[in-house]
Amino acid sequence: MTDRSPLSAVSPLDGRYARYTEPLVPYASEQALMRARVQVEAEYLVALSDLSQTPLETDTADREHLRALYEAFDADDAALVKQIETEGYGDYPATNHDVKAVEYFVREGLPEGLDAAQWIHFGLTSEDVNNLAHRLLVKPAVEEVLVPQLREVRDALEALAREYRDLPMLARTHGQPATPTTFGKEMAVYASRLGRALGRIERASDGLSGKLAGASGAYAAHEAAYPEVDWPAFSRIFVQDLGLEHEPVTTQVNPCDDLSELFDALRAANNVLLDLDLDAWLYVSDRYLGQEATEGETGSSTMPHKVNPIDFENSEGNLSKANSDLVFLGDYVTKSRLQRDLSDSTVKRNIGAAFAHCLIGYSKLENGLGKVVPNEQVMRDDLESTPEIIGEAVQTILRREGHEGAYEQVKKATRGQSVTMDDFREMIADLDVDEDVRDELLALTPADYTGIAAELVDDGRD
Repeated sequence: MTDRSPLSAVSPLDGRYARYTEPLVPYASEQALMRARVQVEAEYLVALSDLSQTPLETDTADREHLRALYEAFDADDAALVKQIETEGYGDYPATNHDVKAVEYFVREGLPEGLDAAQWIHFGLTSEDVNNLAHRLLVKPAVEEVLVPQLREVRDALEALAREYRDLPMLARTHGQPATPTTFGKEMAVYASRLGRALGRIERASDGLSGKLAGASGAYAAHEAAYPEVDWPAFSRIFVQDLGLEHEPVTTQVNPCDDLSELFDALRAANNVLLDLDLDAWLYVSDRYLGQEATEGETGSSTMPHKVNPIDFENSEGNLSKANSDLVFLGDYVTKSRLQRDLSDSTVKRNIGAAFAHCLIGYSKLENGLGKVVPNEQVMRDDLESTPEIIGEAVQTILRREGHEGAYEQVKKATRGQSVTMDDFREMIADLDVDEDVRDELLALTPADYTGIAAELVDDGRD
């Protein structure tokens, strides 16, 4: 089959958004899975040759040759594996089994003079290969693609937080005017949340675990052939040498609790960013954020003036789709009928798609953050038009001075009413308070009533 144009791709991940998902191709494609399986099979053969109990021996040249099978694995190699699976090749009939096809591929690629065909896949079940191969792809996909992109989003948030730490902005609780904040502090909140979410993702990725214990997780075939070998110890060393934690007690299937934990950690980070997408959209709608227009870009097919918050909207859509997939994956992969069923095989092939929606969402959000500029005048105008927000400060200071009915007094003067600063001044002038307290109250303004929001920007940084 010839390569298709992105315009004929079934999924937008390989079509419209291919330029965004390209970094995941080495970890999420069918060719990548084939390569990872070859890696497991080749390294297992080398590990068997290190056992004194087996007659298998490999020298330095043999090991280099075997490792080159996966290190130099290319499109032609992937095509050969696929041919063995679907059509057959040479003396090999069509296997209709993707892991068996990889086994035959490794057999075809053995170094000249190395009599090792019978040792390839020795005592293994396909899940021994697959569970390790998937994690050899998931781990770098997260650590080398998703996490760096998330860090860029966090860096963009931290930059906005620092630059606009002192910019006062009306806050809204329940959608209504509330105690002012600063735009920088609000961005710092998201940077801090994302930093914690990143830590959780990194810990989950570090904890990915693999198994190598045979058809029912009991090392039965291995033990039958070489009972004198400590196979659990062999398995532990082998799995750890691949950069994974060892899962010692399993059925045929790695329980996948580790993957579920990772998917949940990604979903939690996505929820932080979805929250940000929604807020950014509202800030644009309220004209708190302006957007830099891209030359030649069309915002609306009928309204020429529009500059739409499309990056935030696209990010919202992709992260929502990613989370739907991640919830499904996290729930599904931890279940298996008795010791093994194959329903998870097709499901795990969609891990890359979930990661791809994550990556698009992160990239689009970063693009959106790079285009927005806070509209300081709009923010200040909004603050000046809602002087009732200093009512909290007034009643709190009066409480400090011993006024038991302070809250009720300010509530009566402000709740549900149109209030001006002159109204506050008149109320303050009639208060029975010391003059220094009166001066303190009269000095209150919405723009200055931001507490220590600016200082909190530094507290939210890692």
